[in-house]
Amino acid sequence: MAQTEHTDFPLVATIDLGSNSFHMVLARVDHGEIRILERLGEKVQLAAGLDEQDNLSEEAMQRGLDCLRRFAQLINGLPAGAVRIVATNTLRVARNRAVFIQQAKQIIGHRVEVISGREEARLIYLGVAHTLADDDGKRLVVDIGGGSTEFIIGERFESLLRESLHIGCVSFGRQFFPDGRISASRYAQAYTAARLELMQIEQGIQRLGWQEAVGASGTIRSIGQCIRSAGLGNGEITREGVQWLKRKVLKAGHVDKLNLSGLKTERRAVLPSGLAILEALFDALNVQCMTHSEGALREGVLYELLGRQQHEDVRERTLSALAERSHVDQEQAARVEHKALSLLQRVAEPWGLTDSKQADLLRWAARVHEVGLDIAHSQYHKHGAYLIEHADLPGFSRQEQQSMALLVRGHRRNLPGEERMAELGEDGPPLRRLCMLLRLAILYHHIRGYQEMPELEAEADEQGMTLRFPPGWLEENPLTQADFAQEAQYWAKIGYRLTVR
Repeated sequence: MAQTEHTDFPLVATIDLGSNSFHMVLARVDHGEIRILERLGEKVQLAAGLDEQDNLSEEAMQRGLDCLRRFAQLINGLPAGAVRIVATNTLRVARNRAVFIQQAKQIIGHRVEVISGREEARLIYLGVAHTLADDDGKRLVVDIGGGSTEFIIGERFESLLRESLHIGCVSFGRQFFPDGRISASRYAQAYTAARLELMQIEQGIQRLGWQEAVGASGTIRSIGQCIRSAGLGNGEITREGVQWLKRKVLKAGHVDKLNLSGLKTERRAVLPSGLAILEALFDALNVQCMTHSEGALREGVLYELLGRQQHEDVRERTLSALAERSHVDQEQAARVEHKALSLLQRVAEPWGLTDSKQADLLRWAARVHEVGLDIAHSQYHKHGAYLIEHADLPGFSRQEQQSMALLVRGHRRNLPGEERMAELGEDGPPLRRLCMLLRLAILYHHIRGYQEMPELEAEADEQGMTLRFPPGWLEENPLTQADFAQEAQYWAKIGYRLTVR
């Protein structure tokens, strides 16, 4: 039987598959508090392996997989739910990401979730907020990654504004310093490119305002350490420090000659591009001083994981807000959700739907299957699917949104066909069966609660299902009888049998 309850795990781990580095945190949960046991990080530079067609090279993928083999030793044996792995910008844009993700899952034994830029920003802020003093006032948090840079304004533990731009130290390094040579003109080009991107968000950030600026990435930490080593402060980054370091970088002339105190060898290649991005955001956002926080994406994912265990799941809040904005009939959605989960319990074993994640997907889809009605009644299932797949939904990975969108898209008219199933690989058959259960729950409540519905018996085998109404009930309710007769025809098109008695 499918279980939707969250289990408390004594050990939890998170892995961040970044464009520049892979990071892992292993922690113990003690009386609701997280105690870090291990932190691991490796420079993989996945973004450096993207070609002009946005395909990852074999070499870059191999670097990442080798790193994950080392990480896997520390989390070997941890159950599903105790480990969360998130992937960021490079795997968002890589056309062949499915190849890497499948191999990574085989090595690490857990799902890899590709998250959107704004979801990455939300989790980064969560990690920073848990590692800084819980002071009043707004803070600006910036994370310069390998392929993207995230900007967040938040207060205490809530992010108020989340943005992600395609400016990163690895991607800019490849674009403006491809051979490692540093010149004033190249640096200026990188700076200008960053300023142009920042124009999209700077007014919104300035309008909200903030009291302190915090950096959350290895790039910002490295810049701060270089400035501190020169005696220009205690690790905070100031405009004076940025200009001093810029002069040093330009004087070196090549990344191999960046022999700066406080700068690790593996950070040399991305320092010029990272510094250009940092200077651009200092100027665009009028930042005077920036401190550094050790908390970042991986810590944010860790606290999110703990929140889910303690039933403080931001995904529930996200779906409630979406349903409310879209004027969803929430009483009807609750009826459909209850019936869909009831059917799932009865057929989970024969249909191979015993993973708690599958119950979650069915429950979520039931709650939002009518969001498209707020746009138009005609083909509203398609409108709803598009909204769910492409909206920024805090707490959800891209795969979760795509899976929900498939269920919503397939909840009426034709069921997903073989071509769509082939695209989904091993996830295809379970998702299609979840879609079939959702459709049955919707048909069962077609009258929208105005009619008392009878108990429904359900039995399933590998290729079909039998539903039993009380004797004579279907004859007395011809609309429901016609609904299920038509549904049987849709099932037959994809090789499934639906028998209704």
